Amino acid sequence: MNVILTGGAGFIGRWVLKRLLEDGHNVWILDDFSNGSKENVKEFQEHPGFKEIVIGDIKDEVLLSNLFGANQFNICYHLGASINVQDSIDNPSTTFYNDTVGTFNIMEQCRKHNVKVVFMSTCMVYDRCTDETGITEYHPTKPASPYAGAKIAAENMVLSYYYAYGLPVVVIRPFNTYGPYQKTGGEGGVVAIFLNNKLAGKELNIYGEGTQTRDLLFVEDCARFVVEAGYSNTVNGQIVNAGLGRDISINELALLIVKDEARIKHVPHIHPQSEIQKLLCNSTKAKRLLDWEPQVSLEEGISRTEEWIRIQSNYL
Repeated sequence: MNVILTGGAGFIGRWVLKRLLEDGHNVWILDDFSNGSKENVKEFQEHPGFKEIVIGDIKDEVLLSNLFGANQFNICYHLGASINVQDSIDNPSTTFYNDTVGTFNIMEQCRKHNVKVVFMSTCMVYDRCTDETGITEYHPTKPASPYAGAKIAAENMVLSYYYAYGLPVVVIRPFNTYGPYQKTGGEGGVVAIFLNNKLAGKELNIYGEGTQTRDLLFVEDCARFVVEAGYSNTVNGQIVNAGLGRDISINELALLIVKDEARIKHVPHIHPQSEIQKLLCNSTKAKRLLDWEPQVSLEEGISRTEEWIRIQSNYL
């Protein structure tokens, strides 16, 4: 198939690209490099299925029209977005225009050219988990940040094209994804940041009390889920979760990584109003409709991520 992958030079996008190329598809990437980088996809550029990196913005309607008009795409994996919660609080307009208006622009092109859409949403749209059965797709949403609000708005826009036009679409909500190629600085995920600080001999800083929990999904499991959602007609018009099905508190995660309480420090939370106290995924629907289950345990995923950071950063 011919595939357009927005945000394809980003952390998760890089792994989705890898899987699509391995499956034999032709892939075009659209990315403005606000979050991704050419380094992430450098190793694939000689692959016969890697067609082009289009450097551009999903808010550029002329660029999108030309790109979709020139290529007969079968699927659009729409991962391009502003993803930083604190940035969305500080400057909500950027997140809104990228995540909601940008998604509308993508949907219009997919409608005109009859292209299936896999829309990458987030577990951050959910209210806190209240029991150990986990969060299903019917769990209440709570837009506790403009990022979550923009994603919920975009989800509804995407699903409206299924009901109004019969366009095949699926909204996917992966839980907190981590792994190799994730940024290890302030914009990175908690696992990558903790591992980098451990290897650098630094303290691990925890926002707030550290009792908040996360369901951590290894990136290769996430990419497999993303790609499979595009291949299957059973999920058209659906919202589907993916996670490990196990949550861990940030305190426990820090101790698992650094194994030394003396190197763990608690600092004031930068956005306590947008904190979700408990996130635990119920992926029963993904198992039923896509036959998808996570394959990488938290311990194995942390080990593989640590080894990648060690090599990339030349830690001895």
